[in-house]
Formats: sequence, C-alpha cells, structure tokens
Amino acid sequence: MGWGFETDPEFQEKLDWVEEFVREEVEPLDLVIDHAWNIHDPVWKKLVPPLQAKVKEKGLWAAHLGPHLGGPGFGQLKLALLNEILGRTRHGPIVFGCQAPDSGNAEILAHFGTDYLKKTYLEPLLANEMVSAFSMTEPQGGSDPTSFVTRAELDGDEWVINGEKWFSSNARYAEFLILLAVTDPEAAPHQRMSMFVVPKETPGVTIVRNVHVYGHAERAGGGGDHAYIRYENARIPADHILGGIGQGFAVAQTRLGGGRIHHAMRTVGLVRQAFDMMCERALSRETRGETLARKQLVQAKIAESWAQIEQFRLLVLRTAWKIDRYNDYEKVRVDIGAVKALMPGVLHDVASNALQIHGSLGVSDEMPFGFMIMESYHMGLADGATEVHKANMARSILKGYQGTDDLFPTTHLPRLRAAARTKFADALAADGA
Repeated sequence: MGWGFETDPEFQEKLDWVEEFVREEVEPLDLVIDHAWNIHDPVWKKLVPPLQAKVKEKGLWAAHLGPHLGGPGFGQLKLALLNEILGRTRHGPIVFGCQAPDSGNAEILAHFGTDYLKKTYLEPLLANEMVSAFSMTEPQGGSDPTSFVTRAELDGDEWVINGEKWFSSNARYAEFLILLAVTDPEAAPHQRMSMFVVPKETPGVTIVRNVHVYGHAERAGGGGDHAYIRYENARIPADHILGGIGQGFAVAQTRLGGGRIHHAMRTVGLVRQAFDMMCERALSRETRGETLARKQLVQAKIAESWAQIEQFRLLVLRTAWKIDRYNDYEKVRVDIGAVKALMPGVLHDVASNALQIHGSLGVSDEMPFGFMIMESYHMGLADGATEVHKANMARSILKGYQGTDDLFPTTHLPRLRAAARTKFADALAADGA
C-alpha cells in the first residue's frame, strides 16, 4: 500500500491554474450575480458560460464524473484537492460543473435512469443547460425518511403524487425535481419509498413559497433559495421512476454519500478563507501599541483554528482516498459520517474567531462572517442532522467491539498485573521479585 502527502506535479500544475483562475475570474462573480444557480439571469448568461468554456478547455469540467459521463475521472482524492479551491466561492462549483445538488442528482440519473430520462434530463444537466433540485425533506418529518407521508400511487400508466416537501434547495431555478415519496406504506420502513423524476412544470406542483436561510436574503436576489413545495394530484409517466419500486432509500444513499463528502471538501476552502482573513487582520490591526498578532489570546485563536482546519482537512482527504480505494460508500460510511459531523463545528469555530478578531467590522454585513456562521448551522442540518450521524457512527463503530460479563473491565489493572506476573513468573522468581 502506498501512502503520501504530496500531489503529483502534473495535477499540481492544474491546481495552480485553478487557484489563479478562481481568484481572478470566479470570485468576483459572487459580488455581481445574485445567485449562482439562476442560469436564466442575463448577467449570468453573459459572464459564466465563457468561464465554463475555459474550464472545459483545461479538461477540468465535471471533475466528479468518470469519462463515460463526460468527466475527467480524477477520483475523489483529486476532486477533494480541487474542491478546496472552489469552496471559497459560490460560483466556483457551477463554473466547474460540479455543483450540488446537480452533481448528486446526475449520479442518480446515471445509475438508475432510463435512456429517455438520461437523454431528457441527465445530458442537459451535465452541460449546465438546466439545473435541478432534490425534493426529499418534509415539513413534519425533517430528513427522517421513515416519517415521510408524501405519496405516489400508480394509476394506469401514471404516478399520482400528493404531499408536501420542505427546503428543496434551488427549486425556484430548477427544470425538474428528484422526489422521494412513499409507494407502499405497509412495507418495512426503508422499503416504503421510491424515487422519481418530476418536471417542475407538472400540473399540481406548486411552490408555496421560497424560504430564506436567515441573513442570506441578499444572496438570492430577495427571493429565498429553499422551496416549500406542495404536490396535489401531480401526474408523471410511470417510467419516471429511478430504480425499482421500494428502492428509494437505497437510491438516496447512493446520492447522499457522495454529496456529504463533496460538501466537506468545499468547506475546507471556505474555512481557509475565514482563516486567511483572520491572519491578515491580526497582522494589520493595532491596539495599545502593538498588532493584534502580538496578543496571546489572538495567537491562541490562530493556533487553535489552524489545528482544527488541518485535522479536518486530513480526515476529508483520507476519506476521499478510501472512497477511491474501495469504490463503495458503504465501506466508508463511518468516515463520511465523521466528516459530516465535524464540518459544522470547524466552520463555526474558525469563522467565529475571525469575526471576533475583526471586531465590530466582523459583525457587519461588510464582511462574510455572519453568513459563514449561519452556514455552519445549515451544514449541521443538511443531508441529515449532525446528531443522527453521530448516533449512526457510534452504532457502526461499536459493532467492532465486545462487552464483558465480568464485574471489572478486561483492562482492569489488578487483573492485568496478575496475568503479567504469571506470564513472567520464572524470570521474576530468578530475580527475587
């Protein structure tokens, strides 16, 4: 087995180009375009496609995909190194064709879609000619699929859908929705649901309202990013199912495993951005005759933040390496859960330290720390609550251990000492011990 901590020179050249390209060409887009997913915005149409063309020329388009789907087939480890850079900017992922939720939805369509669904939805999705949304969470049940009540019932050659979905991100811009709905309420909890492709313009599909993440209103042009959707006798063709009847939960896990690690990859870049701003401020701002960088409490915040980032980054990279190694998300489930559980805390802590070091400027809307801190709470809920991931991790980890029926632990020192004296009795006796 090989193990290393350096990037091969050829790929490092690509990363160096991406670093400069994102800094000079992509980051400024965040300041002039309301929303990265609004592909119908005239300003978006003018500014983004030329940058996407440059990315394609460099062979970096849709880096999360294999060659059979038009991607370079880099694998997850190289994707992690790329996403670290893209994560600093909202437009980075869409300029490089690897944005969520489209990346995960494309994976589902590629694995489970019919030829018709691939032609109609996957191909234009990969070309960024349309965007999509993932319609899973429900108002009464959050992200717990065992409590979902939205129904899809087969009526002849059509599925009839009724129910409500909550927080379907970017649905306002989407051409179609990937929907998880109950098809057999009497089946076992994780076999009750199926996955569907629902064109957004289907009669009976209504966006009740688009909901803001608190403090993020300016990012969405004043309209909110996350749709509250009502399905009322919405009819779709019978062949718009992804996977078989009752396989919706399994299909969702195919998507969510990759989505969680990709979020973490991008978060490394976002956290580093906060850290860079923190260090610049510490070296620039003076108080009581010296820079903030000379204050021990500020030094402690910088040291702690650096350590948090490096620990988190290494776990992300090792998890990406494991995914490449095993090609099986299930084998890396605990690692992905750990990355997901750590991600909100790292962003919250580092952004909070950066905010504090910036003083009153840090709490203003002239710096991005308020957005970052609220985003940390959002990350703690998206793709499953942090607490759920921790509980699942613990159950998986404990499968590798056994309890003891003895009164004292197997590592109780008196027992170990007695066993050791028995093992080495001859040597101890000869020594007079």
